[in-house]
Amino acid sequence: MGLAAAIQFLTVVPLRRETSARDIGRSLPFFPVVGLALGGLLLGLDRLLGLAFPAALVNILLIIALIVVTRALHVDGFIDTCDGLAGGSSASSRLEIMRDSRVGSFGVIGALCLVLLLYVSLTLLPEQHRQAALVLAPAISRWTMVYAIAAYPYARKGQGLGATFKDGATWPRAAVATAVTLGACGGLLRLDGLAVMAASWLVAAAAAWYLSGKLGGLTGDTYGAINEVVQVAVLILIPLTTWSYAL
Repeated sequence: MGLAAAIQFLTVVPLRRETSARDIGRSLPFFPVVGLALGGLLLGLDRLLGLAFPAALVNILLIIALIVVTRALHVDGFIDTCDGLAGGSSASSRLEIMRDSRVGSFGVIGALCLVLLLYVSLTLLPEQHRQAALVLAPAISRWTMVYAIAAYPYARKGQGLGATFKDGATWPRAAVATAVTLGACGGLLRLDGLAVMAASWLVAAAAAWYLSGKLGGLTGDTYGAINEVVQVAVLILIPLTTWSYAL
């Protein structure tokens, strides 16, 4: 089933079932659903840990928890993308660097900057927006992955798991993922949520356009990189695009 495949791919939950190419394609509409579950987990941990620890430590523990629960899958893609963009002089050389399992210095620096941005964004997040931000950030970012998979060509010509996702990325499936995300954003932040979603899409579209230009398309690594960039962006955008904060 698509939901089981999404859970198996996006999280560390061991479902112990065989996943076919058809299941992978069917999983795309459930990406934001899994994102909402991850957001709910973050919110629950935030409330629980806040009973015993100071806010700074809670924020660090939330970042660690998210990385562990997702197997650092998207962080790894972000690291590989940083290495490829910084180390290659052509699309083919960048793709080759990204395929290398070794981590380069640019990937390490990129990961450090990413974690710092996450930490600072959580620390500066206004309390009135914390609940919505923790729930929506993982959901919106995983929705933008579906958008990127559907909207942009795949760079590796049928190679890798990303190609399987691309083959299953129909626009009706992307529309379902969009509807789920719209419902979550509207339910938590009403019209402000739609503004956050639109602004997040602009971030994802800009990142996907840039990466596609550099690589001749997108890959599984860049899908993960877009997820990480948008996830941070949502934490920054929610205070900026909600009227209650502006007033």
